[in-house]
Amino acid sequence: MATVSVRYIVHDVDEAITFYTGALGFTEVMHPAPGFAMLARGDLRLVLSAPGGGPGGGQALADGTLPAPGGWNRFALEVEDVEQLVATLRRAGVRFRGDIVTGVGGKQVIAEDPSGNPVELFQPTRDEARLSSGGQPARG
Repeated sequence: MATVSVRYIVHDVDEAITFYTGALGFTEVMHPAPGFAMLARGDLRLVLSAPGGGPGGGQALADGTLPAPGGWNRFALEVEDVEQLVATLRRAGVRFRGDIVTGVGGKQVIAEDPSGNPVELFQPTRDEARLSSGGQPARG
């Protein structure tokens, strides 16, 4: 059951569903309208909304501004082998913001969904950085 929910604004909800379910292992929970869908992967619920896609998260603000995809805020997916996954995703045409980098807790790279929203793929190299470590913060 999902315990965290993230909303992404996407240009094409159907295209985003294909990306997240096909490339990153999400499952479709519901898709009741062309401009809205809800996906899940473990404890993460991913809500997809199209700009101007009706009432809800994709609707225009009072001043007429429409939500737009992109930016740098992102969620991270823990992966077992980031190099292998990146190679597979590159063959499938997925865009990346740079190459794999190694930080103090692991290796990471930022993939883009079809609308340009960032998704961090993170391979921990320290036990403290793993999600399965019980959520304890890394020390050092």
